[in-house]
This record gives sequence, C-alpha cells and structure tokens, in this order.
Amino acid sequence: MSRDAVASHGPGRLESVRVAVGELTAIEPELLAFAWQALTEGGPDAGSALEVEWHGARQHCPSCNADKPRTPSSWLRLCPDCGGVLIVSGGDELDLLQVTFVPDEAAGEPGPGVVNA
Repeated sequence: MSRDAVASHGPGRLESVRVAVGELTAIEPELLAFAWQALTEGGPDAGSALEVEWHGARQHCPSCNADKPRTPSSWLRLCPDCGGVLIVSGGDELDLLQVTFVPDEAAGEPGPGVVNA
C-alpha cells in the first residue's frame, strides 16, 4: 500500500510510513513494527521507519453525559454509576496517513517527498 502511494513519483526508497491503528483493531503496535522491519529488511526500503499513531477507544454514558474510565483491555457494558448502557466509540482506525520517500538520484528529483494519504 505504501509503495502504491509513491508509485506516481517514480523510483525511490521509502524513508518512513505513518499509520493510524485503533485499539479495537486487535493490532499490537509493537508487533506491527516488528513485522515492518522483517518485511523491509534486505530490500530497497531497509531501514525505513514505521510510525504508529495509536487511537484509543472510549466508553461514554449518554445518561450521565460522561466518559467512563476503564482498565486496559476491559470493557464495561453498563455504567458503574447509573446502570445505563455505555457506548463505545473510536479505536477502529487502520489507515495509511503519510509516506515519506527519497527519490532515486538518477531520476533527478530533489530531496525527500511526502505523500499524505
């Protein structure tokens, strides 16, 4: 996906890729970074950085009109204060946000390029 984002800019090397990952996607940022390193190692994009922007989910009680805290990886279905049904929002992001690349010198393009996805 990141290669596709810069394909129209000609040949080059990925410098960094920034992605948004939500808590509800069940993707662990550390494992994603490890997979990125393993995938790019030995190839033209070796040494490129993967930057993960973490987006947490929130629990909100419409009856109390307040966000309700929770411990990581635990979810309440009912408000501990009023017993109302809690609404979970956010945390479902999985997006490519930005790709920074260095064009090949042979292509004659100046400096790093940035593609916002």
